[in-house]
Amino acid sequence: MSVADVARVRVRQRELEIPESFEWVAETTPALRAAVEESGLAVHEHPLMVLDPGSSAPAVDEMSEDLSVRTLGPDNPALPSALAVPHLAFAEPGTRIGSAGAAELAETVRDRSGDGSVDRVVARIRAGLTVVAAAVEDGTALCAGQHQPVGAVSEIVNVGTLPTARRRGLGLAVTAALVADARSRGVETVFLSAVDEDVARIYARLGFRRIATALIGGPAE
Repeated sequence: MSVADVARVRVRQRELEIPESFEWVAETTPALRAAVEESGLAVHEHPLMVLDPGSSAPAVDEMSEDLSVRTLGPDNPALPSALAVPHLAFAEPGTRIGSAGAAELAETVRDRSGDGSVDRVVARIRAGLTVVAAAVEDGTALCAGQHQPVGAVSEIVNVGTLPTARRRGLGLAVTAALVADARSRGVETVFLSAVDEDVARIYARLGFRRIATALIGGPAE
């Protein structure tokens, strides 16, 4: 793909009002990076990992009595916070305890309440295209993530923990719940892209192993 090709795709993305973004595997399409970067987009590297088919059921630390980890149905009242919490998590990347907490989460839920994002995910849940799992405490999701099953393959995406709730094993527990759900649906291949090497080591505890490098191109911050 040339720089001109990338430019045409970006024009079409703007026409469709979708993010100007490209995702590909570095090892299979190495030449694409130069074209994407020359078009003005920034490219970030992420460990691409797949779950070992022979891995045993993941074991995670016990949660407190007030906190449960489970998949959420389309009418679950915790769903809006489960969809909002990853935005706060990715705004403060890394595994250290951060500053955004309950107040910021409530504000994010309010800000997103009229943008249709929850309704879109509800429709996908009902259609069996998205599964949401969350660690819920007092009716609010402190950590959440999704997997997107397509036949025998599913990708785990958007796993994020509220920055003030980090270092409690919530991301590990939510990912384990997503893996368990995927396996219950007959999914044979579960994969994900880790944010960085530190997070990749967490996923490795569940039986994920790195197989390649995912490249994501988007507007420079």
